[in-house]
Amino acid sequence: MVYGARVHNLQNINVEIPRNKLTVITGLSGSGKSSLAFDTIYAEGQRRYIETFSAYARSFLGNMERPDVDKITGLSPVISIEQKTTNKNPRSTVGTVTEIYDFLRLLYARAGEAFSYETGEKMVKYTDEQILKLIQEHFAGKRILVMAPVVRGRKGHYRELFEQIRKKGFLYARIDGEVQELKYNMRVDRYKNHFIEIVVDRLVADDDSKKRLKESVQMAMKHGHGITLVMENETDNLKYYSRQLMCPTTGISYNEPAPHNFSFNSPQGACPKCNGLGQVAEIDLEKIIPDPNLSIAKGGIAPLGTQKNTLIFWQIESLGEKYGFTLKSPVKDIPEDGLNAVLFGTNERIQLKNSPLGSSVNYMMTYEGVVKYIDSQRDDNPSKKAQKWANQFIKEKACPECGGSRLKKESLYFKIDNKNISELAQMDIRELDTWFQGLEDRITDRQRKIGTEVIKEIRDRISFLMDVGLEYLSLDRTSRTLSGGESQRIRLATQIGSQLVNVLYILDEPSIGLHHRDNLRLINSLEQLRDTGNSVIVVEHDKDMMLAADYVVDMGPHAGRHGGEVVAIGSPEDILKANTLTSKYLSGEAEIAVPENRRDGNEQSLKLRGCTGHNLKNVNAEFPLGKLICITGVSGSGKSSLINGTLQPILSQHFYKSVKDPLPYKKIEGLENLDKVVQVDQSPLGRTPRSNPVTYTGVFSDIRALFTQLPEAKIRGYKPGRFSFNVKGGRCEECQGGGLKLIEMNFLPDVYVHCDSCNGKRYNRETLEVRYKGKSISDVLDMTINQGVEFFEHMPSIVHKLKTLQDVGLGYITLGQSSTTLSGGESQRVKLATELSKRDTGKTLYILDEPTTGLHFEDIRVLLEVVNKLVDRGNTVIVIEHNMDVIKVADHVIDLGPEGGKGGGEILCAGTPETVSKNKKSYTAKFLKMELAQLKSRAEN
Repeated sequence: MVYGARVHNLQNINVEIPRNKLTVITGLSGSGKSSLAFDTIYAEGQRRYIETFSAYARSFLGNMERPDVDKITGLSPVISIEQKTTNKNPRSTVGTVTEIYDFLRLLYARAGEAFSYETGEKMVKYTDEQILKLIQEHFAGKRILVMAPVVRGRKGHYRELFEQIRKKGFLYARIDGEVQELKYNMRVDRYKNHFIEIVVDRLVADDDSKKRLKESVQMAMKHGHGITLVMENETDNLKYYSRQLMCPTTGISYNEPAPHNFSFNSPQGACPKCNGLGQVAEIDLEKIIPDPNLSIAKGGIAPLGTQKNTLIFWQIESLGEKYGFTLKSPVKDIPEDGLNAVLFGTNERIQLKNSPLGSSVNYMMTYEGVVKYIDSQRDDNPSKKAQKWANQFIKEKACPECGGSRLKKESLYFKIDNKNISELAQMDIRELDTWFQGLEDRITDRQRKIGTEVIKEIRDRISFLMDVGLEYLSLDRTSRTLSGGESQRIRLATQIGSQLVNVLYILDEPSIGLHHRDNLRLINSLEQLRDTGNSVIVVEHDKDMMLAADYVVDMGPHAGRHGGEVVAIGSPEDILKANTLTSKYLSGEAEIAVPENRRDGNEQSLKLRGCTGHNLKNVNAEFPLGKLICITGVSGSGKSSLINGTLQPILSQHFYKSVKDPLPYKKIEGLENLDKVVQVDQSPLGRTPRSNPVTYTGVFSDIRALFTQLPEAKIRGYKPGRFSFNVKGGRCEECQGGGLKLIEMNFLPDVYVHCDSCNGKRYNRETLEVRYKGKSISDVLDMTINQGVEFFEHMPSIVHKLKTLQDVGLGYITLGQSSTTLSGGESQRVKLATELSKRDTGKTLYILDEPTTGLHFEDIRVLLEVVNKLVDRGNTVIVIEHNMDVIKVADHVIDLGPEGGKGGGEILCAGTPETVSKNKKSYTAKFLKMELAQLKSRAEN
């Protein structure tokens, strides 16, 4: 039971939520769903957990403010699975997050079979007794040399080593295949690779010399670090023997494998070239010389720009005299050795005509080259600006040493059923599941005994990932490339695998980015979590999820200040009978209508040919312009690779000279039909409480400019900075413009209180005395967007931007509301409004990535009205979406599939929703057909 919840916009509500049930909290965006689930129930659970720590431990923890609620009873330990917890570290992968990779490392360390990277033979290792027995078998009755390898394929003169060997009493050594007597001051060529073995003993391998052989082998083992080399005196027949894993032919040995040898996050396992990242950065010469027809003087070498009277151009001029070119020669005509000298520098000192000292005497100096300068700016310059400048000439490519596998060479030669650990990490989950089926029948008895428990754990975790619809991911996929919904479902799979009981799980829209086909599997996973004895609360707008729940809490009736109340509560059947916005959409009484006629567009199109990035299979896509285009397909089918990975970077490079490279493609046609591209993604607006909708959209600059034009401000000489709460001058210095002050409570959680100097108004008294229509700048920040539109109705530049925020359904938020309190759906709509407020040209392409995230049916209707206005003005909007309410109103649908991962990457069908719904292969078509049929039957009734 929750009594008297008043967090954010909650209106002092009491809510009863049953234990051990699947409960869905739904309602309009901004109606208080997250405030109830996360900021009240989860925050209180977390606070209670931290209260169990000692006062000393609590003093090191962050703020745990008590939520504004009278009391909460019957609260179990709480685990929250949110969307915002994606790890941006390049070392975090699907395998490490789900712990499957950790189990694989253990399996390979204990049950893997080692093979030589030189010959591919199986590595061997022996005990001392086995070595003696094998020597007597191989060399029975023959005269042999017992040797200890000390240098293997390394450069150096080794004078000190030879002296040490002599002092230990050894007389001979085998150097590069030749046995030589050791002499005083002996050395070898320091610039060549050498192989050196100490000759420990010469003897006949028979029964009489058994004891001597044993002592000699032990001595050789000691000096050869566990490896002995035995050679027949007459025939040079060689055999290596080792206590460690060793190649029987070449004698290379591996250390005993441990789990860290297979970790790319450990120095023992990571590839030394790329440090376990799988990628290396290198200079891209195409970016340095974008147009070889230009001369150096005209900017043919991009990092230098056009000719200036500076040292580097004097140096290149001197190089030109030596190599036969001038600054006015086109780059393509410069001799190859001359261009190499310009780019990579030269060891010779060059003579300058001009001098940095101003005199025209001959001035000699070295020249390091353009590439070295870019590298130094990137690696040594602390300035972010310099690093950004250098990064535009860099490209990432797979590490040449490990081929992108991230691991050392030795680690890749441990195999189980002819597969190394990297090959398993590159498989998608579906393939991995198939490989593990019947694995016990394909491995040895020893491997089976060691690996049974580990294999069982891995199989369980793989099945949990498949249950939440993530079978298209591979274990080596980095966490930062996952969408919010994917990372949330990975954490859900991990929690199911932990098998905890009596826990309250709170999830934030787990169905984001999930195709309707996989929805049932997600619901089954949540029911599985509930059936093991846990309570599950899901903040969700999905129709299937609501109808499958045991209990539904509907928040409303509107958003923001007009919401925060429970308008309906009970089973899904009870909700359907209630008279709320949610129930009307669930029952079909309210619906998003399909347009009577689809747009014809402007008969121009954008054609993208030969896309092969990630899982795309030579895709050719055509985007008709002047239409609302929907990109659909199951999760992992290649939608983001096609749009966000290929199309958007091509357009950004074309229009804005963007640094990001597109995924591989052959050609693009129709760029002349566009003049601008705008992308609206799901990332948060800002991470600090100072960021708010008016600062993000830029309207706050206009409001501050308006206040500086007021007579009072002019008399006082106030500039726009006076009305900023981020800089000194006009803000309250007590709270530094935050409006809140942090009170440190030592052993209790820190508390935020209203600043007693400005009473939460952010500004000092003098600034607040400047008023427009009786309102100070602080009063303006406290207005809702709806109030702001009326207040600034005679200020076109301000009202235009505020109106777009109102049009995307955000009229209820305040102008100065902290962006950290905005939901995911609200943040995305603020971004959309920012782009909409800019003047479109009628030739703009907008790319929206799942804009219905966090939106209620009614919010989707409002959003579609805004998007349709854009398209009606001649622009093109491409939407990546799973939501049927958006797909059914699109003018053109492109469906990718048929499956996710390697089973996808093809365009199955394209055309109007009616055309696509007839396709037999497409999963989207099946659900779209049902949706259109339901609409038709309702219209007829």
